[in-house]
Amino acid sequence: MAETKIVFADNGQAAEILGYQDKYLRLIENALKVHLIARGDELTISGDDDRVAAAQKVFKHLQTLAADGIAISPLTVNYALAALKDDNTDIASLLTHTIYTTPRGKTIKPKSFGQWQYLKAIDEHDIVFAIGPAGTGKTFLAVLKAVTALKKRQVARLVLARPAVEAGEKLGFLPGDMQDKVNPYLRPVYDALDEALGVDQAQKLLDRNIIEVVPLAYMRGRTLDDAYIILDEAQNTTPQQMKMFLTRMGQGSRAVITGDITQIDLPAGQTSGLIEAERRLRDIDGLAFCYLTKVDVVRHPLVQKIIEAYDKKWV
Repeated sequence: MAETKIVFADNGQAAEILGYQDKYLRLIENALKVHLIARGDELTISGDDDRVAAAQKVFKHLQTLAADGIAISPLTVNYALAALKDDNTDIASLLTHTIYTTPRGKTIKPKSFGQWQYLKAIDEHDIVFAIGPAGTGKTFLAVLKAVTALKKRQVARLVLARPAVEAGEKLGFLPGDMQDKVNPYLRPVYDALDEALGVDQAQKLLDRNIIEVVPLAYMRGRTLDDAYIILDEAQNTTPQQMKMFLTRMGQGSRAVITGDITQIDLPAGQTSGLIEAERRLRDIDGLAFCYLTKVDVVRHPLVQKIIEAYDKKWV
């Protein structure tokens, strides 16, 4: 048995990290099977040596975030626990780096080591594939990087594409012309742009065609120079469509391709272009494959559990 004490910066930091009515304290206590006693700005940890050391690491992680002004939530606590499995001992400090500030003054920072690795890959490669489940920030982070590149004049325009693949509903039954029919498929991309730029500025850039949001089929035959190109929902491309997309890149262009290979809406028996690209291109220099997992989910904590449930074999 071992025992150690942690001293928080003050009572306010202790209250934030331990949670309302010690909610987070109990969560960590139950997860790590340690005994925790909080008094003011001090926390006593007791239990098996390895478990006490793990608890110390979790609280150090949360202290680093809290000291940087990052709100402690069930999401951050769950990730601090999940991060114990990673050999990187200084993950928390990586999560304090601001990558973008929205027009409303909201600072965006990576919420997991996987997200940090993804952002680093985008900085270092001209083509990046991001593969992972829903809620890991694949599209949103790619849009932030694209907007940053546009603001710095590293590129002249942004092109964001999605395959308009029917997911259980027939496009033909939706009202309106073809653009009206495909717009719902592009809505997540518009939402990311609105967050990054503000609604008015995003619309101005769309009106001037500096930013294009298009169905993937509209990209055939084009060559895109000095452009930042994002392909979202790439698991729903065919191999031919993926090849078509990747060969649109011209001089000075960069591309990010995102997708979730557990949610493929292609007809049965049709190979996903994202899976095919992973097989064919993974050893090519100059591009990178990033794999996000349920640990990197940044939506409601229940999303992580839902993904785990669907990953299990049905009995």
